[in-house]
Amino acid sequence: MLFLEYPKCSTCQKAKKWLDDHGIAYEDRHIKEQNPSEEELKAWHEESGFPLKKFFNTSGMLYKEMQLKDKLPQMSEEEQYALLATDGMLVKRPVLVGDGFVLTGFKESTWAEALGIK
Repeated sequence: MLFLEYPKCSTCQKAKKWLDDHGIAYEDRHIKEQNPSEEELKAWHEESGFPLKKFFNTSGMLYKEMQLKDKLPQMSEEEQYALLATDGMLVKRPVLVGDGFVLTGFKESTWAEALGIK
């Protein structure tokens, strides 16, 4: 599994602790230093079944500074992938990529269900 995080993010810290507490192995990746590529984002979006907007960090400063709330509806998916790939801080985090699933953000019940944890 691949775990993309921003180490200073409290939600990422909670998610990482939760994974560790449940003995789940993962590869850790700093989302700012190694931001996802357009190809990765497209593959993850398709795998997740989520609307593409769920991959945007809508509460982030960069999202707000760029006024993306108003701009995204006018952009094609290709343009949105390209934009997300420019800066890891635009991507909703943490991201967990596993075999057959992709999760954005951390919601314990959703992660437990995806990972088969009761």
